[in-house]
Amino acid sequence: MTSLLSAPDWNQLADQALAGEIIGRDAAHQVLAAPDTELLAQLHAAYRVRHHYWQNRVRLHFLLNAQSGLCPEDCHYCSQSKISTAEIDKYPLMAKDRVLAAAERAHTLKAGTFCMVISGRSPAEPTFNRVLELVREVKAQYPMKICACLGLLDEEQAQRLAAAGVDRVNHNLNTAEANHDNICTTHTFQDRLGTVEAVKAAGLTTCSGGILGLGESADDVIDLALSLRALDVTSVPINFLIPIPGTPFADRGQLTPRQCLRMLCLFRFLLPSQEIRIAGGREVQLRSLQPFGLYAANSIFIGDYLTTPGQAATADFEMIRDAGFVLEAPDGSILQGDPIAELQALAIA
Repeated sequence: MTSLLSAPDWNQLADQALAGEIIGRDAAHQVLAAPDTELLAQLHAAYRVRHHYWQNRVRLHFLLNAQSGLCPEDCHYCSQSKISTAEIDKYPLMAKDRVLAAAERAHTLKAGTFCMVISGRSPAEPTFNRVLELVREVKAQYPMKICACLGLLDEEQAQRLAAAGVDRVNHNLNTAEANHDNICTTHTFQDRLGTVEAVKAAGLTTCSGGILGLGESADDVIDLALSLRALDVTSVPINFLIPIPGTPFADRGQLTPRQCLRMLCLFRFLLPSQEIRIAGGREVQLRSLQPFGLYAANSIFIGDYLTTPGQAATADFEMIRDAGFVLEAPDGSILQGDPIAELQALAIA
C-alpha cells in the first residue's frame, strides 16, 4: 500500500472528480489509508462533490424481501444461501395483499423507491410472471419508483420488467473480480456483470454496488468502485457486512466507523455524479457516526433490510433533520412538512 508521507490535498481530489477525471490508484490508496486526523477534511472534500450533484437532498428507498431463503447459491455473507444455518424466515413469493401493505408503508415513510427483492439464482417463469403482476399493482396505486432485484437476468427478462413498469433493476457486483471466488463459487463475477449489462441494454436504470468488510483488500475496494464506474451505473448501494451467525462470514472482523467513512469518500471521488446509498449494515458498522456518511452519500434505505432490522424510521428522519439535510421527493423536489410529526400521528416508529 502507498506510504502516507504527507496527506494529499483532498480538495484537489474533489476538483479532479468534478472535472470528470479518475483519481489515480495511489491517491485512492491514500484516501483509504489516511489517518483519523484527516477524516473531516476528506468528508468536506467529498461533500463538495456530493453537493454539486445532489445539493442537500437525501433520497429514501424502502426494501421488501418478497421471497426469502431457499436459495441455491453459496454467497458466504448471506443468511439465505444454501450453506447458511442462520435462523431466518423462509417463504415463497408473498401474496399480493402483503406486498401492497409493504408498498403502503414505504409510501407512508416517504420512500421515493420501492425495492422488491426475491431470493434465488434466477426467477422461474411462474414466479417471474407473478412479480410482473405485483409490479403493475404497486405502480397503479402508489407514486413511487420500483426497483426489482431478482437475481441473474437476461435482456429479454429486463425488457419485460420495463414493460411492466419497473424503473430500475438492482444487481450488485458485491466485490472486486479478483475477490469474487472468495465469497461465492456458484456463479461468477462475469455472471453478475452480464446481468447489469443486460439491464442497460434493455434501457432500464441500473443499480449496482457492493458489500464492504468481506475481508477484501484496499485494491479490491478500489477495483469494485472502478468496475462500477466503467459500467456507468446510476445508483450505487454500499453495504457494510453484517456478520450473521450461521453464515461462513459470521466471524469476520468489524470495520471501524472511520474506515467506513473513508470508503464512502472514495466512492464519491470515483463515482461523483452517481446516487450513492448507504445500505445494509450502516447501523452496525457506522453506528453513532451514521450522519457523517450523508456528507458523501445522498441516499439511504429506510426500514428493514433483507433478513436484519434497520433502525426506527423516526431515528432516520431525526438524523437527516439534525444534520441539516432535506428529504427528496420522487420527482426530485424537496418534501414539505414534518415527517416525524406525521409518523407520530399515525403511531408509526
